[in-house]
Amino acid sequence: MEGINYFSAFLIGLAGGVHCVGMCGGIVTALRMVTPKGISPFPYTLTYNIGRIVSYTIAGGITGFFGKIAADYIPLANYALSLISGIMLLLLACYLGQWYTGLTKLERLGNGIFKKIQPYSKRFLPFRTPLSAFPYGFIWGWLPCGLVYSTLTWSLASGSALQGSAIMFFFGLGTLPTLIATSLGSQWLISGFKNILVRQGIASIMAIYAVYLIYRAIA
Repeated sequence: MEGINYFSAFLIGLAGGVHCVGMCGGIVTALRMVTPKGISPFPYTLTYNIGRIVSYTIAGGITGFFGKIAADYIPLANYALSLISGIMLLLLACYLGQWYTGLTKLERLGNGIFKKIQPYSKRFLPFRTPLSAFPYGFIWGWLPCGLVYSTLTWSLASGSALQGSAIMFFFGLGTLPTLIATSLGSQWLISGFKNILVRQGIASIMAIYAVYLIYRAIA
């Protein structure tokens, strides 16, 4: 997809850390409660996040595959998908800035599916080894999230399953630093992301980028 690249996806994941702290920060912090006592939680947290990123990567491949089919058989599908991607990013920026929270309605669409698979995650608790945190993270990677859904539209418009997977992989990598820092108790980073000026700054930059993508799609 022209105008979107892997580095952009990584930066959006990194900037979206303000959202990740709110959505997943509590989950990651709670991992300490189910890890063996007296052992560093870092290997468990890292494996959990690897599982989460794998789920994103698979989702990106699936959406990229269907986007390729649409582009092959539907006239102007590429332009429409590119436009949708820009609009979704703009909605995400509005959500992060608390200017408009309509994106929460989209998050509710995935609740039904997640409620069916979420109980399976309990089978892996408490963690006995770091590897047992991988399937737990994989399942929680399907948690309904506007940030993830917005980026998935990029995969949809990417042109192939491989590129769609790569976009979501790099996006997942971008979310990793914040969630790792949260699990390790880096309060200065958490407080920084929750600061209203930081939130508004990140949201404003994302909104500008979204407008640029929309312009590229219709120009």
